[in-house]
Amino acid sequence: MASSSPDEPPAKETPGAECPIYEEIICLDRVEQNQRLAVEELIKTEASYVHTIELCVCDIRAHLRQKQLPDIDLEGLFSNIDDVLCVSKRFLKGLEATVSQEPEQLLLISALFQEFKEEMESVYKVYCACYEQALLLVESYKKDPRLQQEIVETLNTTVPHTGASDLSFFLVMPVQRVTKYPLLLQKILENTSARDNAYSALQSAASAMLEINANINEYKRRKEVATKYSKVEHLTLRERLGRLNKHSIAKKTTRLSRLFMHEAGIVPKTEDKEFDHLEEKFQFLASGVTELKENVTSYLNNLQVFLLSKPQECELEMEGAAQQYRRLAGTLHRTIFPEFRRRLDRLVYQPLCSLSETLKGPQQLIRKRLDKLLDYEEIEEKKSETGNVTYDEEATMNTYLAINTLLVSELPTFNQVAMKWLGQILCSLVALQTDLAKQVLQEAEIELAQLPHSHVPLPTFWKMVKDTLSQSGAQLNSFCQKFETVMPSPVVQPLSPAEERRVLSLVNKHGPEKLYQVTSNISGSRDLDLTLQRGQIVALLHEMDTKGNTNRWLVDAGGHRGYVLAGKLQPYHLVQSQKPRMQMLAPDAGAERRRHSYTLPETPKPQVLITPPAFQVVAGYAFTARSPHEVSLQAGQPLTVLEPHDKKGSKEWSLVEVNGQRGYVPSSYLMMVPTQELGGWSLPAWSLPTQQT
Repeated sequence: MASSSPDEPPAKETPGAECPIYEEIICLDRVEQNQRLAVEELIKTEASYVHTIELCVCDIRAHLRQKQLPDIDLEGLFSNIDDVLCVSKRFLKGLEATVSQEPEQLLLISALFQEFKEEMESVYKVYCACYEQALLLVESYKKDPRLQQEIVETLNTTVPHTGASDLSFFLVMPVQRVTKYPLLLQKILENTSARDNAYSALQSAASAMLEINANINEYKRRKEVATKYSKVEHLTLRERLGRLNKHSIAKKTTRLSRLFMHEAGIVPKTEDKEFDHLEEKFQFLASGVTELKENVTSYLNNLQVFLLSKPQECELEMEGAAQQYRRLAGTLHRTIFPEFRRRLDRLVYQPLCSLSETLKGPQQLIRKRLDKLLDYEEIEEKKSETGNVTYDEEATMNTYLAINTLLVSELPTFNQVAMKWLGQILCSLVALQTDLAKQVLQEAEIELAQLPHSHVPLPTFWKMVKDTLSQSGAQLNSFCQKFETVMPSPVVQPLSPAEERRVLSLVNKHGPEKLYQVTSNISGSRDLDLTLQRGQIVALLHEMDTKGNTNRWLVDAGGHRGYVLAGKLQPYHLVQSQKPRMQMLAPDAGAERRRHSYTLPETPKPQVLITPPAFQVVAGYAFTARSPHEVSLQAGQPLTVLEPHDKKGSKEWSLVEVNGQRGYVPSSYLMMVPTQELGGWSLPAWSLPTQQT
């Protein structure tokens, strides 16, 4: 056995066993360093982002607001950037607080993302949904050299260090930031060991941020669908017919047949109790806003007519109280009532119109939802039979689901905001009425203090009033009896042949007991409403609408059927005259009697000749001719209606003859009154009762 030579050098010890340990330590140090750098990047970029948003809000927007440029829509540009800034500042504060707690920093960061998940989603989804519209505004401002110059000047003044040439540089930052959160968390996660306690928490945080971005994209898609279908288009009949094609006709036919099968109970309806409840609230709100708008419009019109009368300019043959009344009426008509009307228009009517316009979008979307629901049910039935659908059919189903989901999520908030808006309008209306009452009472008290009876005890004053009214009533009763005695034979103004034929047609269809006359002009503002002129004859069909509202009656206007307000109809009887085939309309005697506050004594009726009540057309208001085809009128002037329409058939103008002249006048300026052409007699005169002191 050979032994090793002592002269051979000893074998060198190799560090092979220690190299993996060194490499593992170096790798761990590198991973930990990358992790620390990723955390620092998250915090530093968040701080830079918050600083930029603060510049956008506090400097850029504030500077543009100071310029007071009416053509720049700041709300449309910056949307809810204030909410984004508020959430981001609180989030940054939480991130900076984790720096001092390094052992638990990753767990704290993960918990912070989970804590702000809902707030981030709520503010960023609104901003991202409005971002495309903001970009369109920026592009439109670029086309206006004046506006673009103002924007560039603002950027150079407030943020010259950024070198930005337009607002899109700042507006895109929230969109970029919310999409970067998952990437930053993923980078921290890649440099975190799977055995680390914070690994699963970081995974959950990253998943939460990915979910936020997915929800934001879905919300944007729903908003785009809603924007597409909520636009209210005012198309003419020609334009609507131009859109018809084989595909649209087939689609509408399928929807209509599906709707008929729903109503007949052949196929079941898709029930959505949550949406049905929200829609019922919305429709109730929309109906209330519409009726309130109609009432306020009528109120403003009546107030305008009231202001046209000027009682303070009338020469009253009275002394004492007439002077105080004239001063009070002058003050009311010159200052108080005009100012009240302006405030009512600005604080009530205009906000009400804005609210009504705001409701049109959701109303259109709800109607489109019904159309898409019918399509959805048809495709679902086909899918259950064949097992597959086409790409377009799948897109149609997704459209319905998007519209339905958006309505269910947005209608509660919309209803709440709209109700609050309507409540503020009603509060303004109540406040205006209260102020008006106070001002009128204050002015009246000033004038009443100057009356000779202002210091008389109240019981004595009321006794004086009753005695004076009793005396005046007796004199008025005597005058009415004398008036009936000297009443000459009436002159009947016959109906035009066209009007006579239309009334005869209504009588043949519905009977004379169904005839009503329109007491004032009606402008239809809702679906199936009619637009009628004052004095027009209609036949009553039903004393309520389809929803059971007894204030809207269904009538036949001689060709057109629709709804009108019941308060603007007055019953009329058809009376035969002495000439064959000649007919006229007389107002209901009970309705006529209700106009007076006194009753006439029974007098024997002449039995030799029975004549129908006579009526005459007069000018209700003064009218000044503006062209050779028109004729001027004075208020109360009698005239003869030759044609109740113009050459084009429009009933807004009527051809009349007055003082031998013929011409057109507005139909709304005409009114029918009892004939009062009395000859050979004069009004009875009596002296006013002297006031007792």
